[in-house]
Amino acid sequence: MSNVVAGIGLGQMEVLNDRVTKRRKINRLYRELSNINGISFQTEPAAGFYSNYWLTAITIDPSLTGGVSREDIRLAMAAENIEVRPLWKPLHIQPVFGGALSFSNGTSESPFQRWSLPSKRFQPDRKGTQKGYGNFYQSPSFTQFKKP
Repeated sequence: MSNVVAGIGLGQMEVLNDRVTKRRKINRLYRELSNINGISFQTEPAAGFYSNYWLTAITIDPSLTGGVSREDIRLAMAAENIEVRPLWKPLHIQPVFGGALSFSNGTSESPFQRWSLPSKRFQPDRKGTQKGYGNFYQSPSFTQFKKP
């Protein structure tokens, strides 16, 4: 490791706690703003865990959302110019590996069924309210999915 890389790493360590705190806050805001049956968030598996919530990922169960699919949510967010994307696509289902031997029981495909939500755009404005992707939850594109 070069001195430059080591210096950058040390500098990042100085702001690590602030960045983890911010990502945890963003995750909490998503949870507070979303009140849609059938949308669930990844959670910390037990009390002894402390996630950095680098990503906020949701799973959408159409049987609980009244038929609203993950694609419906993606299109509604796209209408507000907000990009969501699936989590990682496993290598064995990517076209380049289409004919390759795979030993899979479905577990590796599970994360690909989740949407990764933007996690950098919650910024307080001068009035202390949230702008950016947080406003999506009040937009017509999203409120059509909310519980009455």
